[in-house]
Amino acid sequence: MKQMKPTDFAIRLTKFLGEYLPGQRNVSPNTIKAYRDAFRLLLLYCREQRGLSPEQVTLDMLDVPFVLAFLSQLETERKCGARTRNHRLSTLHAFFRYLQMEEPERIVQCQQILAIPLQHCAHPTVNYLSKEDLAVIFAQPDLTAVGGRRHAVLLSVLYDTGARVQELVDLSVRDVRLDSPAQIRLIGKGRKARVVPLLSGSVELLFEYMREHRLNCPERMDSPLFFNRFGERLSRSGVRYILAKYSDKARKEKSSLPRNISPHWLRHSKAMHLLHAGNPAPTIQAILGHADIKTCDIYARANMEMMRQALEKTAHGAPSPTLPSWQENKSLMDWLRSL
Repeated sequence: MKQMKPTDFAIRLTKFLGEYLPGQRNVSPNTIKAYRDAFRLLLLYCREQRGLSPEQVTLDMLDVPFVLAFLSQLETERKCGARTRNHRLSTLHAFFRYLQMEEPERIVQCQQILAIPLQHCAHPTVNYLSKEDLAVIFAQPDLTAVGGRRHAVLLSVLYDTGARVQELVDLSVRDVRLDSPAQIRLIGKGRKARVVPLLSGSVELLFEYMREHRLNCPERMDSPLFFNRFGERLSRSGVRYILAKYSDKARKEKSSLPRNISPHWLRHSKAMHLLHAGNPAPTIQAILGHADIKTCDIYARANMEMMRQALEKTAHGAPSPTLPSWQENKSLMDWLRSL
């Protein structure tokens, strides 16, 4: 049986996902998985809508009408929203930026696809908790039990550092410094490292936690900081489960607590509390590890909306100033002077 030769698309996609992203761009494994999923959907579209098996897809087929049809299918049949559509398109943009460097003769094809615009999306809602809400949740772990103490430390570090959940589970013992100045090293998006200071409360909790689990020994430097009952590195779903468990318990004491609180809510909460304390955007950017300072605008907008709602409450029932109508005067200038 004659062996089928790989297509140019298969070769380029393999190098893009397997070599370029991890090797040259130092992209995180989770980002590569997200890119992989986008191309998996593209290949499913080829098979289901075009009758093409993966080994039949070539680069010449991937023109603007093809990409637009794929995006349309995501919206109409898979019911994907604008954000999901934009993520799939951004993945294709990244691939074709890579392709135009590898095959300059395709630069026109690549730039035509790169010119496909992202859809406008409404600004995302910033879900965050008040300090009072956080206090109720953080009071739930049973500090008389080993597991409860471990969970209390995990929640404290998650909020204190403003870490993404992946950054938290990636932490090893060597990333923690408890001597003054106490700090923790996080590896964020794009494998970029940042150092975040630790507050005294988290330092005390971490010191006792590491001593209890003998993580302060030199031979444990590469051990995961947070682990499951099997001693393996905790997963993202494990962190979500822990937070959901104590959020549900806290809701029995405080029924006004929102439902479906995710670890990212703690990150947003840290950002909003930093903003309320008067910290400038560059400081918040440095702590949270945002690549673009404009990302911090979402917290400023949320804070402005909160202040607007507060002003509306205080304005309820307040006397409204009455201004004379400019039509009562002979000219607009007279009306302006009367103000």
